[in-house]
Amino acid sequence: MVGWDTHVNQGAEQGQLATRLGEFAQALAAFAQDLGDRMNNVVLVTCSEFGRTIAENGSTGTDHGRATAMMVMGGPVRGGRVLGPWPGLEPEARFEGRDLAVTTDFRDLFSEVLARHLHSGSLDAVFPGHEVAPKRYLGALRA
Repeated sequence: MVGWDTHVNQGAEQGQLATRLGEFAQALAAFAQDLGDRMNNVVLVTCSEFGRTIAENGSTGTDHGRATAMMVMGGPVRGGRVLGPWPGLEPEARFEGRDLAVTTDFRDLFSEVLARHLHSGSLDAVFPGHEVAPKRYLGALRA
């Protein structure tokens, strides 16, 4: 496997990024199929530690950017929708004119999963210094 850090020749629907995403989708589907009915009790969260720039670079790829996508699947998930504010792609909506703006703190989604699915109490030790508040949950899970 080549890896995910595709700064060059990302391609379109047949390129390296599409290939990686296809492999990722197949792995998630296999995971869900292997768990069968047990998937009703599972919440799986995926995310990347960085996003990609909006514009293609000179090598037909993209560089590291700010915002990324998180995906959630499982029985307790209220799926089939995109959560969080959408800033748009207009230049004035971009972070430093080049990146998709971050609108959701990953800790809010993780906190929702920990509190609602795993019934965790205080999350201060998990996210020191971060205000964990149900009002900031995205509504990814059934309450």
